[in-house]
Amino acid sequence: MIRLQPRAEPSKLMGYIAPLIALVITLLSGMVLFALLGVPVGAAFYAFFIEPVSSLYGLSELGVKAAPLIMIAVALSIGYRANVWNIGAEGQLILGGICGGAVALYFYEVDAWYVLPLMMLAGVIGGMLWAAIPALLRTQFNANEILTSLMLTYIAGLLLSLLVHGPLRDPDGFNFPESRLLHDAATLPIIMQGTRLHIGALTALFIVVIGWVLLSRTMLGFALKVNGQAPNAGRYAGFTQNRLIWFSLLFCGACAGLAGLNEVAGPIGQLLPSISPGYGFTAIIVAFLGRLHPVGVVFAGLVMALSYLGGESAQISLNLPVAVTGVFQGMLLFFLLAADVLINYRVVWGRARTARRPSSEHGASL
Repeated sequence: MIRLQPRAEPSKLMGYIAPLIALVITLLSGMVLFALLGVPVGAAFYAFFIEPVSSLYGLSELGVKAAPLIMIAVALSIGYRANVWNIGAEGQLILGGICGGAVALYFYEVDAWYVLPLMMLAGVIGGMLWAAIPALLRTQFNANEILTSLMLTYIAGLLLSLLVHGPLRDPDGFNFPESRLLHDAATLPIIMQGTRLHIGALTALFIVVIGWVLLSRTMLGFALKVNGQAPNAGRYAGFTQNRLIWFSLLFCGACAGLAGLNEVAGPIGQLLPSISPGYGFTAIIVAFLGRLHPVGVVFAGLVMALSYLGGESAQISLNLPVAVTGVFQGMLLFFLLAADVLINYRVVWGRARTARRPSSEHGASL
């Protein structure tokens, strides 16, 4: 019989090393995967991990992919520390892109400086409103935010498809399901000429700073951590749980909505039936890989962004299926969770000991 026994004092050092261990095991498993696919391991690793960042343009693309992951993962980390499990950041990202893109299309013929700030504001509000639905359901009806936020993601995707097939479709686009290309005034400034790296990367770093200050230097951050680790102690200290739930979900919605706007006004440049390859879901892995810490999220976001670039590179160079990206991300999360289990629990072999009951005769004699 195999059972798990809680450790008296889990190692803090191993908690920090666990992401590296999970990454190494994922790489070793990747070697086995490439061998089973009949692909030379050396060529596959070069195409997946080296070639995408072997040039300045490749490094800039790493920043483009990492920016939305970092923005969302920082906000998710804050919520997860407060024991608020938002799984619907993908839907909040989509709503942010829809609202920001709609503002850009409304001011399509206006070449003014205020268009882009209005788009950002609309993206933030759109993400917050979408996140407010599971917050309301959790605080008023005690509905599980995991289920409600996740289901709203699919509604957001269908809403985007409806809009680009209907009201927001390009009238000169030959009936293709896409909006007009955004005007120059409605696109994010490029910070590195000759690349697609835009100002959204700086915004992501700014959110990292906000997240770090919030968690380590404010009473609100302390209340969020106490609510996650000891809810009863938080209530005794006077921290209102419903307010923390609202803040966690709305803050995540704002960051996810801004990330969606950055995609629409950045590398995509218009509204399409799909504006995200799953950043909202991948950001969950980034948050845990970064140990729910804003600084750790930066490095985890770069690793996951490399998996996106590597998957595209391997698809082009070696004709590998694009699903390899998802396989690597899934293996990384699986091994990370497995490492966390072994850090907090000890594997015990053998039958569990149970106390013997005294026999009836012995009990009677007593």
